[in-house]
Amino acid sequence: MPLVSMRQLLDEAALGSYGVGAFNVNNMEQIQAVMEVARETESPVIVQASRGARSYTNDRFLIHLMWAAAELYPEIPVALHQDHGNSPETCLSAIEQGFTSVMMDGSLLEDGKTPSDFEYNVRVTREVVERAHATGVTVEGELGTLGGIEDGHGSGEVHLTDPEQAVEFVERTGIDALAVAIGTSHGAYKFSKPPDGEVLAMNLIREIHERLPRTHLVMHGSSSVPPELVATINEFGGEMPPSWGVPVQEIQTGIEHGVRKINVDTDARLAMTGAIRRVLAEEPSEFDPRSYLKPARAAMKAVYAERMTQFGQAGHANDYEPKTLDQMRDTYSASIQD
Repeated sequence: MPLVSMRQLLDEAALGSYGVGAFNVNNMEQIQAVMEVARETESPVIVQASRGARSYTNDRFLIHLMWAAAELYPEIPVALHQDHGNSPETCLSAIEQGFTSVMMDGSLLEDGKTPSDFEYNVRVTREVVERAHATGVTVEGELGTLGGIEDGHGSGEVHLTDPEQAVEFVERTGIDALAVAIGTSHGAYKFSKPPDGEVLAMNLIREIHERLPRTHLVMHGSSSVPPELVATINEFGGEMPPSWGVPVQEIQTGIEHGVRKINVDTDARLAMTGAIRRVLAEEPSEFDPRSYLKPARAAMKAVYAERMTQFGQAGHANDYEPKTLDQMRDTYSASIQD
């Protein structure tokens, strides 16, 4: 099965009332872990790469790894998504490389740090939508900004999404999915205490979904930062302070109200780092990368398996026949003519 459109994965998730995890990758072991768990749980899945990941891995290595994943796991519908594209050029280069979905994050200027204004966001996002839909590729946009900085991306400021403005943004851009800012943050240090309604505005998701019932919503910064993963890192030489992530129960509430894509990165990083630290601490003479990357891959698999089950995507890989990008292009074209 070739890499497929993220739009179809989200459309099917909406029909089945579940969410689809979007897992960030930087190397072969992460891709293997995601795909092996997708097979074991029979889950459709989104694999995503940030600009930093594309630079680290190199686009050609990354796309060939993903083509290999599609070849080795032909029964799994998998989309390759550009996470937080900072400009139309970044998104278009991803499409040229073979990505089947892109995020144009026009909530920030091209430096990936400075908050933009609404008209700028509409303009650059609309430009990407027009170019992407002409090839059948999905587009995610963002309105509002998240806290935290990851891979050098983020303003460090939180600006919550305005539900009324969200309606105008979707209408003027034609995006397939909308990332909403509800108080979440990138990275491991999201909250200094368990988040409640004062810091995590789940009511915004409900209100936006009521206004935009056909628009797929996206939760960024949705790692849960399990304390046992942090404890393992610290047990074997790490120095991570206590932190709280987004409770899975809150994500599940979001899924009930239109959230179809859930971004998870930090949890897998924590699992991988803890496993590597454990091996090197317990076996200080070890020098074979395979000796610590195998348990690292296994630790990530445990995280991915739990999330795919919790988000509800498990068991849905074979519910439908994936469409080609040409078919998606024709669908977009027909909607414009209508």
